[in-house]
Amino acid sequence: MDSKDLQRLSRQEKIKAMQLEKLKQQRRRALAKRFAPVFVLGIIILIVAVVLLVRNVKGGRDKDKAEADRIMPISETISEEDMALLVSPTPKEDVPKEVYSASSTDDTRTPGEEIVSRYAILIDMDNDIVLSERNAYDKINPASMTKVLTALVAAENLSEEDLDSKFTIPIDITDYTFKNDCSNVGFDRDETVTVRDLMYGTILPSGADAALGLAYYIAGSEEAFVELMNEKLEALGLSDSAHFTNCIGLYDENHYCTIYDMAMMMEAAMDNELCREVMSAHTYTTSKTAAHPDGITISNWFLRRIEDKDTGGEVVCGKTGYVVQSGNCAVSYGIDASGNNYICATADSTSGWRCIYDHVALYKEFAK
Repeated sequence: MDSKDLQRLSRQEKIKAMQLEKLKQQRRRALAKRFAPVFVLGIIILIVAVVLLVRNVKGGRDKDKAEADRIMPISETISEEDMALLVSPTPKEDVPKEVYSASSTDDTRTPGEEIVSRYAILIDMDNDIVLSERNAYDKINPASMTKVLTALVAAENLSEEDLDSKFTIPIDITDYTFKNDCSNVGFDRDETVTVRDLMYGTILPSGADAALGLAYYIAGSEEAFVELMNEKLEALGLSDSAHFTNCIGLYDENHYCTIYDMAMMMEAAMDNELCREVMSAHTYTTSKTAAHPDGITISNWFLRRIEDKDTGGEVVCGKTGYVVQSGNCAVSYGIDASGNNYICATADSTSGWRCIYDHVALYKEFAK
């Protein structure tokens, strides 16, 4: 076993340890919520018992009094503040949902002819309602929108320390991206960058070199990382209609999801602090290296092109994609003027700009 195998084993053990710790935390939260009422009741009973004991020690001066008169009210033995703490419900912890869903209603409408995209959906995140959809449950190839899940799975398996760790781009990554004509950040072979650079590089310029770098760093190979992606799809409740074969978005007949599925992946990503930070960045400059002394400045062109359009609010995050089989695609997260939250996803538009205008029109018409 060489040093690379040892590093890979160590990384996989770390992933398993992180996943085990997350499971333990979820179980602890569930137990706490389940037994909190019993705990509070137990405290109250204990206080009553102590009061009775104290009263009995002091002696019953008025033994002929009614039972109610012999027992001092709890409110007289403890302060109002302490009583409030005892009887108040356990605070609700702000925990991301495990399974994401949204339902159509009688008010769900079909987009008009001005929406060119063949597949489209707009979801009210706050109420889990589909406001508008067209062919949203038909399977498509998600193209580079795939990298939303790539970033989410990566973020869930990275610590803050990992983000500043170094990764050296191997020749098989540069050869792979060249052979498949993938979009790239522009990292050179043997260039050493940070994992944070890989996160931003995966989303902003849709860099296949960065996405593969994350897969190698976290799981040791793209194949192992894709297994984590499909496990995440199952955890999100999407595995019946979604399955991925790569972390980039290359066309494959077994690489598919629906526009609805993609919207749910985006919503899950918005519940992850690191994903939201990365996907809301308009520009980013990678670390300085020997190959790039000033770093590489990269941009999220979807956000930069939609930022001055009238959507009735603000489009905060977005990820685009393109393959011939699915045309121009995009998924975005927006907020209206009242602070309400929405997810928009479209596919099979006629151009990158037309895709942007479809998002503008969907937000403008239905996000009210």
